[in-house]
Amino acid sequence: MASNLWSEDQFSCSVCLELLKDPVTIPCGHSYCMGCIKNCWDQTDHTGVYSCPQCRETFTPRPDLCRNTMLAEVVEKLKKTGLNPPPAQSYAGPGDVPCDFCTGRKFKAVKSCLTCLASYCETHVKPHYEGAAFKRHKLISAIGNLEQKHCAEHQKLLEGFCRTDQTCICWLCADKKHKSHDTVSAEAERTWKQKQLGETQTEIQQRIQKRLKEIEELKQAVESLKRSACIEIKESEKIFTELIRSIEKIHTEVIELIGDNEKDAVNQAEGRMKKLEQEIAELRRRNAELKQLSETEDHIHFLQNFQSLCAPPEAGDLPSVTVNTDISFGAVRKAVSELKDHIEEFCKGELVKITTTVNEVAVYSQQAPEPRNRAEFLKYSCQLTLDPNTAHEVLCLSEGNRKVTRRRETQRYRDHPERFERWAQVLCREGLSGTRCYWEIECSGGGASIGVTYKGISRKGVDRSCGLGYNDKSWSLLCSGSSYTAWHNNNGTTITAPRSPRIGVYLDFNAGMLSFYDVSDTMTLLHRFQTTFTEPLYPGFRLHSYDSSVTICQLN
Repeated sequence: MASNLWSEDQFSCSVCLELLKDPVTIPCGHSYCMGCIKNCWDQTDHTGVYSCPQCRETFTPRPDLCRNTMLAEVVEKLKKTGLNPPPAQSYAGPGDVPCDFCTGRKFKAVKSCLTCLASYCETHVKPHYEGAAFKRHKLISAIGNLEQKHCAEHQKLLEGFCRTDQTCICWLCADKKHKSHDTVSAEAERTWKQKQLGETQTEIQQRIQKRLKEIEELKQAVESLKRSACIEIKESEKIFTELIRSIEKIHTEVIELIGDNEKDAVNQAEGRMKKLEQEIAELRRRNAELKQLSETEDHIHFLQNFQSLCAPPEAGDLPSVTVNTDISFGAVRKAVSELKDHIEEFCKGELVKITTTVNEVAVYSQQAPEPRNRAEFLKYSCQLTLDPNTAHEVLCLSEGNRKVTRRRETQRYRDHPERFERWAQVLCREGLSGTRCYWEIECSGGGASIGVTYKGISRKGVDRSCGLGYNDKSWSLLCSGSSYTAWHNNNGTTITAPRSPRIGVYLDFNAGMLSFYDVSDTMTLLHRFQTTFTEPLYPGFRLHSYDSSVTICQLN
């Protein structure tokens, strides 16, 4: 029974929400702690009107408070039953809206009244459900800053919205200050903006899904990159190990070569020295015999042996040689040193290429937006010059190798393997790769082809495969009469557009995009190639008729 009484809060103070202390009953019949009701009424002494915190019944003058002895005895008995106070989690914490009617430690509000501009906990909100005076009050889920829901000027509830001023208003504002404005109820505006909110949420969700997909793709790309890097490191280690072995083999061969040469030379020298020593011994023997003969006193003996002993000594089978007294392998050391320098220089050059290739490997590429007007295109302008070594013999270069004109007479060019032999074409010196580039061309006279090509385009053939756009190594825009034709790999696409005196060419190498524009403030797109470029591209031109010319424009 006591538990049931407690659950109905019949013996708790609706102000402090604890068991009644020195309970008093006021004229309307509700009971409070004597201290709690005194504090409430002390705050309204200046008005002279005193009300019940629960039913809001007012009393004038201030009622006298007397301790309710019977209620106090019941409360004491309840205390002895060991009933627990309200749970601690119902107290207001950080981020919660506190009850405006709790004294001391406040409980968490569950409802806010837009009429009273106050928030209530579960106990203090009950009069709004039970009292007839509160039936027209508007309760909402507990929120803070209730004063912002009322009009500061008229002290009325903000129930309307002015679309003209984009602000919340009360209905008095709608009749006065905002009378000629587009006003609707806050509920109607909420419905409208809720729809916009839904569209925004849908867009956000789509972006979230897109980003999640990008994350997943990035994860897969990273894993692929890691696997590829691991494989390439192992393969590179294998290649460098083989390279080191090759160098060590050369090292061994050079050492063995020097050693073998040394051994052969020493063996030859020792053999010759042995023969020389033998010859010296023989000559010394004869010399001793001659000395003995010269010292004999026997004339007959002297004369009898003179002929045989005094005969000139045989020259022997050893040819005369010139001995190199300054023997050295310094030339070998110089050759080995030069080999080292060549290898180091070669490795430096190859390392630059390898570094460039490695740096081009990326998990993702961030695509910048394409230029929209000529000013933005000009940010990517590049300087180009024509290469005389590639110019056909009927093409004349001028204006610092920025203009080419087709002549009837042959130009005096030296033979060069990169010169076009049959097609009146010329390429630029500059190879373009890994970046964005823009240049502009002015054509005059007859038709001309404007394009780009890999360096490996054929220069000596007579068939179409040498022409810009007629092979898989080049892309071009043929400008002829009042029409254009885009060419690649011998496939043409006709483009109907007015003839433009100036053509803009935009290359986004990494994006694989080559675009041709009719140059103006709006930059009209004539044609766009979309592909994957694998080598540096060289701008080039072909002139179709005599006295026609193409000029690379100065853009700065």
